[in-house]
Amino acid sequence: MHFPNGELVDAAIEVPETLLKKRKQKEKAREERLAAATAARQAAKAKQKVIFKRAESYVKEYIAKEREEIHLKRVARSAGDFYVPAQPKVYIRIRGINEIAPKPCKILQLLCLLQISNSVFVKVTKATQQILRPVEPYVTYGEPNLKSVRELIYKRGYGKVNKQRFPLSSNAVIKQSVSKYHILCVEDLVYEIVTAGPNFKQAANFL
Repeated sequence: MHFPNGELVDAAIEVPETLLKKRKQKEKAREERLAAATAARQAAKAKQKVIFKRAESYVKEYIAKEREEIHLKRVARSAGDFYVPAQPKVYIRIRGINEIAPKPCKILQLLCLLQISNSVFVKVTKATQQILRPVEPYVTYGEPNLKSVRELIYKRGYGKVNKQRFPLSSNAVIKQSVSKYHILCVEDLVYEIVTAGPNFKQAANFL
């Protein structure tokens, strides 16, 4: 570079050290973001594989369970007895609040059957049968099959997170709330409800 007096100076401009540090920090942050995004994608793929494998195993288990129950019913009938499988029931409220005694009103509140058409899954035992008897005039109930449970959860299912209800539009809501019970997706919820599984209570309370 030439100045008016004819002197030559070096054309290279020295970059300040602080600017170099900032560039290095930005580059490092960018690399960390890329690494985190790659790890997140890999984790999501791994979880998706787990979900697919579970779904396949559930189908096999449903078929095996149905065959086993048919066999147990035949054995019981041949012995002059009867076999009652451990199945859930779905309770749907059909009456309003008018002229309801305090006891059944409290039971309906505990079941979260606060309004007409509200529904809840309940694992039926001798104890729960006695508890639910006072509310029988205010509800209708029955044993849902796999198809009806799927339809209820997929079409009308909501999940409770911090006392708020969110539609089950993605598995993210499920993972956030009940993943510690090995429930990661809608099919896991369906499985726990249909089979009255070990995490039935947690699944039913979440819905």
